[in-house]
Amino acid sequence: MSTVTALTPLRPLGRSELSVSPLGLGCWQFSRGSGIVGKYWSNLTDADILDIVRVSLEGGMNWVDTAEIYGGGKSEQALAAALDQLKLEGSAYAEPLIATKWWPLLRTAGSLPATIDERIRCLGGRQIDLYQIHQPFSLSSITSEMKAMAGLVKAGKIRYAGVSNYSAGQMVKAHRLLQEHGLKLVSNQVKYNLLHRNIDRNGTMAAAKELGISIIAYSPLQQGVLTGRFHNDPAQISKLSMIRKIQSGLDEKGLARSRPLIDLLAALAGKYGVTHGQVALNWLIHFHGETVVAIPGASKVRHAKENIGAMGFRLETHELEQLDDASWAALK
Repeated sequence: MSTVTALTPLRPLGRSELSVSPLGLGCWQFSRGSGIVGKYWSNLTDADILDIVRVSLEGGMNWVDTAEIYGGGKSEQALAAALDQLKLEGSAYAEPLIATKWWPLLRTAGSLPATIDERIRCLGGRQIDLYQIHQPFSLSSITSEMKAMAGLVKAGKIRYAGVSNYSAGQMVKAHRLLQEHGLKLVSNQVKYNLLHRNIDRNGTMAAAKELGISIIAYSPLQQGVLTGRFHNDPAQISKLSMIRKIQSGLDEKGLARSRPLIDLLAALAGKYGVTHGQVALNWLIHFHGETVVAIPGASKVRHAKENIGAMGFRLETHELEQLDDASWAALK
């Protein structure tokens, strides 16, 4: 497994002044096993979280992504505690750019200014560089929410506004509404990987490129499928929940369709002396130029090291295209 440090240069996040590493640390797994979505992960210890954050930042990542819904603020607090410890140690990597998200379900736009101080508190008083609407379903319109986000920027509570899980139309509307306030929509965080390419089909990727909006890809390894672990050992599938099996296409037909893609990942991994997952991440951050950045999670230090290693080499153009072809074949 490659653990080389990041060699890929920083790139602009949308049309903002933020320069980010192509991979940032996703922090859903710091939810302490609590909350609506936090039970997906086991409760990591303080020591584990600190080591994961340290390895990720020292290895070349300069930004982290968390959310209010991740444990009801517990992920934000765990991240802040780890950064506080790094600061105490005198680390030069204790101040990454911070992205977090507001949970809109059953709320109105008025909740944005009403809860922002709690987000800042959970983050240990740190500045929020990118604040994102977590999904498009709420009791308010996009118009009201973008007006509230613009107010947060102008009040100095956040630096930039982003969205998550927005369709092409919703993203374009949010962008135009922010423009009316003299601002730009920086990013749209969506599920995207070699086995999940909806945004290439529905116009979201094309619109993002046209408007200079970054795509932040979550679930970049299709919940582990692109590491090859389930193809190499199908017995592992039986340990997964039915929902995860369905979401990941982990049935006999799905495994057969994606086998050629996994075999190509294996061949390229052998060429570069890396893992399947590192090749999949490398494709993600290079195939679309600088448009796509990704936020792989890490529940173990070895995962963090592997994520960093994905930035330590670059696939050749024809290899990126080969993976693109194999990806579409697997999705037929």
